[in-house]
Amino acid sequence: MEFGLTEEQIMLQESVDRFLQDNSSLDRVRELAEGGAKHDDAIWKGLANLGITGLLVPEEHGGLNMSLLNAMLVQEMLGRHICPVAFMASSVLATLAIRQAANEAQQREWLTAIAEGSLQVAVALSENTGVRDGAGLSVSNGELSGHVLFALGAPQAELLIVNGPDHSLYALDTSADGVEREALRSIDDTQVLAEFRLSNAKAELLHADQALIQQVIDAGRIMLAADTLGAAQHMIEKAVDYAKERKQFNRVIGSFQAVKHMCAEMAAELEPCRSLVWYAAHAFDAIPEESRVTACHAKAHLSEVGRFVARTSTEVHGGMGFTDLMGLHYWFKRIGFNRQVLGSPERAREDAARAQGWI
Repeated sequence: MEFGLTEEQIMLQESVDRFLQDNSSLDRVRELAEGGAKHDDAIWKGLANLGITGLLVPEEHGGLNMSLLNAMLVQEMLGRHICPVAFMASSVLATLAIRQAANEAQQREWLTAIAEGSLQVAVALSENTGVRDGAGLSVSNGELSGHVLFALGAPQAELLIVNGPDHSLYALDTSADGVEREALRSIDDTQVLAEFRLSNAKAELLHADQALIQQVIDAGRIMLAADTLGAAQHMIEKAVDYAKERKQFNRVIGSFQAVKHMCAEMAAELEPCRSLVWYAAHAFDAIPEESRVTACHAKAHLSEVGRFVARTSTEVHGGMGFTDLMGLHYWFKRIGFNRQVLGSPERAREDAARAQGWI
């Protein structure tokens, strides 16, 4: 049995890659990242025109009704080009939650707008992946109060989906009374985050349970692993290209055995990760009994390998690797950000052990 991508999936990934080559250049990313992360509306509209924003949306709501594996291939390219858009939040996490937890009228309204690219949704799942001191939510009579940190998605998102302390999902209009929001800056200025302060904000309870919330987290971990895969692959290519050009002692540094070993080791560590992430995305839809474990392992392993590649690629560049001219720090920080979001490698491994009944 051969496990690989179909011709259509390869074409999908290549078309997204070409689009981002033209629209998400390093200069464009620098411009957007200056002064803090910003969601790029122009790129988002272009992705919507390609149908990317509606990949997981059912056909009856204007989407393509594809699998998570297809969305993962798109996320890999977004990581490769450090693209500053909130694809994972709106088009993956929010879409999955709405498909399974919202009623028919809500699905028709929200999923149609997501597929069109006209609705941005922020998703906050920190109640299940670790709440910081001073944060957290309380629920009373259908109203939410508290402080929501690290909401994935554009700060200007019109809809917020958040899980409360009772392990249910809530949806609320971010322009409603009792909702204050602001952009949240992290180590990575190519990722968009927001924080919300809620004071008796009216929210709609979605028909969700703990299993659904965990499923959405699994999907997010797979997407973060794919994002790291794309970013790490680009860093390897940058290191190899630099080693072919940079000269020391009248020889390109790529001719030195030590540098060859560094580049070869990066490739050897990263290449097996590709099939791991593919399988995790495939299992999410096709083998649900394996989904939780494979998602956790994909997130944990890519976090470790991604950090190794980021560090080694920078070392191949020598002192130039730390300069803004090369721009490596954008990929370096992207990988570091992905490592911690939705659970550190240690937390992901603990969740995998718990899913297997070991603890």
